[in-house]
Amino acid sequence: MAPVALIIGAGDATGGAIARRFARGGYTACATRRSLDKLQPLLEQIRAEGGTAHGFASDARKEEEVVALVEQIESTLGPIEVLAFNIGANVPSSILEESARKYFKIWEMACFSGFLNGREVARRMVTRAGPQRQQTIIFTGATASLRGASGFAAFAGAKHALRALAQSMARELGPRGIHVAHSIIDGAIDTEFIRENFPQRYALKSEDGILNPDHIADAYWMLHQQPRDAWTHELDLRPYMEKF
Repeated sequence: MAPVALIIGAGDATGGAIARRFARGGYTACATRRSLDKLQPLLEQIRAEGGTAHGFASDARKEEEVVALVEQIESTLGPIEVLAFNIGANVPSSILEESARKYFKIWEMACFSGFLNGREVARRMVTRAGPQRQQTIIFTGATASLRGASGFAAFAGAKHALRALAQSMARELGPRGIHVAHSIIDGAIDTEFIRENFPQRYALKSEDGILNPDHIADAYWMLHQQPRDAWTHELDLRPYMEKF
């Protein structure tokens, strides 16, 4: 069986691009979203390009669903050698108006689900780790992983926590041969959301002023290919004109 790249949160932009990139590299791309119907265009595109892809409807916040997903993939499709966790949950709100329910949900989506998926995949990876085997877990972070902006208390709290999770996992699992990386995507990405809600920012696309999802995916592929004597743990990506 071919090795598997599991992409949690394979949306229309970054997650989908990661799935396509690993499929081009010979991996079986397993993509998840809460709605299986929304995955169909991505799966069809990968297959049309000669790749292998499978889609799964899964709520990444539900432990029983995550356990079942990993078991199904490992037992029927192949070993998961790459996990890309790509759930965002970027929902701004004033701290004066934020509800406890929404704050908790954002944490569940952007952090807790990262723990669940990372734990389950790591449990499989450690049983087959070795110097000749590349196994990688990548967590997608954001500007909010480093600093909390006004109106983004919930998102920043969750992304800070995801970064801490990645650091802890890297220190525990790295010596066991599993590459754990955290990427900070510091800038607007070429998505429908940016195009519709931030037209001035989207206009910078012609000047390479927003991130191309395919180029983010190329960076993830590079992380997975790194030799273990020179692993990158944290990688930040931003357009050349972005302030930081």
